[in-house]
Amino acid sequence: MASKKAIIKKIQIVLTKHFDSPQAAFNFFDKNGDGKLSKSEIVKLLKEAEISGFIRGLVGSTLINGYDKDGDGEIDWKEFKKALAEMAKDID
Repeated sequence: MASKKAIIKKIQIVLTKHFDSPQAAFNFFDKNGDGKLSKSEIVKLLKEAEISGFIRGLVGSTLINGYDKDGDGEIDWKEFKKALAEMAKDID
């Protein structure tokens, strides 16, 4: 299984290589435009980051469980920014 650092690094690579800003990435993966990332939208981001299929579901659930502060089962922009900041600390 891929390590936490390896997964975070892959996510960061996708966000920095393919998008001008974290907001642009968020907007791209927010397919329905509701200002939130559902688990399926997060899984698409993880697929783009080349995270293997089995792990995508686990990581998607972990991200929602860890960063969904308002309890709606999705990640909004504020929660997404917090997740990115904490991931950056984890690989430094």
